[in-house]
Amino acid sequence: MELVLEPDLYSPIINDSGNYVDKIPSFISQKGIRCPCGSRKDKTYDTHSIFSNHIKTKTHQKWIESINLNKSNFYAENIKLKELINNQKLIIAKLEKDVNIKIMTIDFLTQQLNTLSSQNNINNKVVSDLLDY
Repeated sequence: MELVLEPDLYSPIINDSGNYVDKIPSFISQKGIRCPCGSRKDKTYDTHSIFSNHIKTKTHQKWIESINLNKSNFYAENIKLKELINNQKLIIAKLEKDVNIKIMTIDFLTQQLNTLSSQNNINNKVVSDLLDY
């Protein structure tokens, strides 16, 4: 099995006035960088100059404008997602606890079954030995 390297995901920075602005990363890794603006889905930009040309496109500029207009929606969505994550963590913890209890029950019942089985084998041997006399 081979490990697949995913390109980094680009995210604009927030300037002093609280708006999202483009800032090209100083280092683009060997895996490249992917932009979530939607202009070219699943396109990986491998060099600084190619990505620089991309952020000047109309589609990318409209994307920056739209995230600046929807900042409050992103904040509200972020809060909802954090709450969802916390709820899912609680559900996972409860399910893990249930699984551990069931594993312990299975182990206990298996041990009892083995004990009863070995006792039956001993009893059967005694009976067969008595019949031999």
